[in-house]
Parts: sequence; C-alpha cells; structure tokens
Amino acid sequence: MAGAGMKEIKTRIASVENTKQITKAMELVASSKFRKAKERAESSKPYFNTLQEAVQNIAKNTSGVKSEFLKEREVKNKCYIVIAGDRGLAGGYNSNVFKALVAETQGSNNVKVVAIGKKAKEFVSKRSFDLVGSIDSVEDVKYEDIIEISNTIMDSYQNGDIDEVKLIYTEFVSALSQEPRVTRLLPIAVDKDKEEKNSRASVQYLPSPDAVLGFIVPKYVSGRIYGGIAEAYASEQAARRTAMESATDNANEMISNLELQYNRARQAAVTQEISEIVAGASSAQ
Repeated sequence: MAGAGMKEIKTRIASVENTKQITKAMELVASSKFRKAKERAESSKPYFNTLQEAVQNIAKNTSGVKSEFLKEREVKNKCYIVIAGDRGLAGGYNSNVFKALVAETQGSNNVKVVAIGKKAKEFVSKRSFDLVGSIDSVEDVKYEDIIEISNTIMDSYQNGDIDEVKLIYTEFVSALSQEPRVTRLLPIAVDKDKEEKNSRASVQYLPSPDAVLGFIVPKYVSGRIYGGIAEAYASEQAARRTAMESATDNANEMISNLELQYNRARQAAVTQEISEIVAGASSAQ
C-alpha cells in the first residue's frame, strides 16, 4: 500500500514539474515582451502629450472656435472604446477592464462599443452591447487600423449618432501596478481653470485656429487611442509576468511539500519492512 502511495506522489510531482516548466517559459516570454512594450508606452507619451497641449492652447487662447469636438452637449448616446488583451493568464488584467465597462454602462441601453483586443471582442460579442468596430489584436495592431477606428468614431460624433466617447484601458503605473482607467475622449475637455502664460493676442494660428484644430484633432483622437493601446499592452505583459512568476513559485512550493510527503512515505515503508523482518526473525526462533 505504501508503494502505491509513493507512486501516486511521484506522478503528482512530475505533473507539477511539467506545469512549472510551462509557467516559467511564459514568465520569460512575458518579461521579454514587457521590456519592449514598456519602452513603446514611455516613448509615445511625449508626442501625445504635446498634441493634447496644442488642442488645449488653441481652445483657451482663441475665441469663437467652432469645432464640434469641443462643444459640450446633452449626452443621449455613449460609445466606449474598450482595450483588453489578446490572451488570458494575466491575473485580473482583463476582468478588471470588463468590470469598469459594466460599471460604466449599468442601466444604460443601446451602448455602442469599439472592442480592441481578442478578449475584449469576445466579451462584448456575448453581451447586449452594440459592437460598432473592433481591432482583433493589441500586440499586432497597425496604426492604419487605429486611424480607421478613429475616423469612424469622429464621423459618428459629428453626425450626432453618439454624444460622448470614453476610453477604457489599463494604465501602466509600474511593473507591479496597473490601474484600469476610464477617460473621456470626446468632446475634448478644455481645462479653463489653468491660465496660460501667453496672452491671447500673442498667439496666432495660421491659416486660422479652426483650420489648425481641424488638422490636430484627428491626430489627437487616434493618438489617444494608440497611447491607450501602448499603456494597456505594457500592463498586460507586466500582469502576465507577475501571474506566471506567482504560479511558478506556487509550483515550487507544491513540489517541496510533495517531496516531503514522498520522503516520509518512503521512511515509513522502510520502517515497516524492518519491523516485518524483525518480526519474522523472532517468530522463526
């Protein structure tokens, strides 16, 4: 009986060892992807921050700007751009984004959603959302696809089909911290409380503020989406690396416990054999 128990323990050890090899390999892959994704997320921020500052400066330093993308209006129809991962096994990364979407849309009807990432598309497709656009892969996303989505959203906004657009993504804070975020994309919020150092008279936009704004806004919208994707992808890889590292540590702990059980079972088997030999020798006398 002891031999059967020891065999079962050895089988479990081998199974956990195989699992550990998989989680360790996934941890190494995620680490490699994370380094590249982090660099992309960090390098993209200055460009899109500059775009945002340009839009803010035009709106605050000029009067009579007629851009529809700056006007506040009654919100009847909302659209959410949801960015999740292409794969699972990343802890609560995907589920936290979906919780944010559900919380935002609680009690709303006919909610339009643009899903970016395989998991986002799967989640939205199984629920009562109106899927108006999608990008299948976060890892292999092309900027042309982002521009297409951006143009579709801006056209719908200008036509009055949607009155507000929000971006739901995961902000990369650090390798150990990633936070789901919900931020408004359209209409563009103008921070009127901050005073500009330059007076309105000292800023001149050619050929006109409206023309400059018309050129910048599409780049601003597509840039914000791209920035969200870059942040989300870095967050996904960081979350997966942490999850796989934790899984590997748990596997090592399980193996140590199983090896301890095996050694105890083997010691018990040896003790039993010695007892049987001694008992047999005593009965033979």
